[in-house]
Amino acid sequence: MSTLIQCPKCRATLMENVFNLPDLAPCPTCSTPLQVEVFPALFRKIAPGQRAEAVLVEGESSCFYHPQKKAVRPCDGCGRFLCALCDCELAGQHFCPTCLDVGKSKGKIKSLDNHRTRYDSIALTLAIAPIILTYFTIITAPITLYVVIRYWKAPQSIVRPHRVRMILALIIALLELGVWTAIIIAIATRK
Repeated sequence: MSTLIQCPKCRATLMENVFNLPDLAPCPTCSTPLQVEVFPALFRKIAPGQRAEAVLVEGESSCFYHPQKKAVRPCDGCGRFLCALCDCELAGQHFCPTCLDVGKSKGKIKSLDNHRTRYDSIALTLAIAPIILTYFTIITAPITLYVVIRYWKAPQSIVRPHRVRMILALIIALLELGVWTAIIIAIATRK
């Protein structure tokens, strides 16, 4: 059953040891950082012809979304009872599909990353954009240095992590500061 799940980058088949981990795990083939969340039902061994467990005993709770199935736990977001199929675990908490969707769209679940700030792009833009108006580089070069130093270890983009942009922004900012230092020294020594 695990042959259905593949790495989005290299399309290699992922094995069960990278599923449902709390942190990113590298793809065994291309080492791309991945976090793969799968429903617990994927691992369940069901004999041919066997159906999901039904609520047969009076007094047992049923799933909010599947009333015919036995509930295994409540949702930590809304308190609805969930079957094993609907239980979505994220950072040690259990959510129903609705709470997970609302948490994603409204940012209510803190451990769910919807987006990341691209500090490398900010630093590179701060270094390059003011070159057109040369006088602004005296202000933006120190700001670029601050952004590079402050956010060097910040989580990088999920899409394409490039520390090269940070290094390039650092080099450009240092060159700009070097040029301004030379200009100030030249002006100061002329008097």
